[in-house]
Amino acid sequence: MATVITPSRFSSSLSVSQAQYGANVPSMADTLPSIDFGFNELRERMAQFTVRFDDFIARGQKRVLDERNAFRMSVAELEESQRHKEHSILALEAQSTAHAHTLAKEAAETAEMHAAIHTLTTQKDAHLARRDALKSEIADVHTLIKVKREAQTAHQRSLDAQARHNIPELRFWEHCLGLRIEGTGVEDCLRFVFLEVDGKEGGKECWFELLMGGREYEVGATKPKLVREEVDEMQERLNEGRELGGFLKGMRGLFVQGFEGSRE
Repeated sequence: MATVITPSRFSSSLSVSQAQYGANVPSMADTLPSIDFGFNELRERMAQFTVRFDDFIARGQKRVLDERNAFRMSVAELEESQRHKEHSILALEAQSTAHAHTLAKEAAETAEMHAAIHTLTTQKDAHLARRDALKSEIADVHTLIKVKREAQTAHQRSLDAQARHNIPELRFWEHCLGLRIEGTGVEDCLRFVFLEVDGKEGGKECWFELLMGGREYEVGATKPKLVREEVDEMQERLNEGRELGGFLKGMRGLFVQGFEGSRE
């Protein structure tokens, strides 16, 4: 490969030659005719080229540095944008999960509400059916009450008529049987007190209570106690014939029998 001889190398060669042979020794270069090779112009051109080349290198380095900085900034912006997008994705995923949870909760609440509505509807239907049944029962009760009231009214009218018929008779029996009629403090209950059952003036008193509130008369407590079968027989005769005089006479006879039996 050929060696390029530059001015600097040529000067170096001359210096070496002069150093080797001494300053006083004439060299071949001194003996050669003076020739102008244009080294100065070449040196200037090389210096200008070096300046332009250095400027090109500097501008290239600056452009590379600017491009690298721009690339780094672009990469940083892309990374920041990626981080923002990742954060946005995470936030969207959290929102999606919360939304799915909300939808599931709302679906469960909706199902529970439908079940409650179904239960309430069933209860409403049952209550309506029960109400209709109660209305029917109430109507039947009202009809029964009306019938009973009418029967009670008729019975009361019968009792009132019987009472109007019995009042004079009671006055007669009070006088003939030595009888006194008292109240007991209980509604529809009278006490019949027989005086001087033993035949003596100011003698022993006996009494019985007669319940008159029902459809039939009923003999309650007695003093002294009588044989219940005999009392029931007298009570049955009263309810069959509604003859109060005969009933009172028979009850006095029972007290007399009881008094005579106890005396024996």
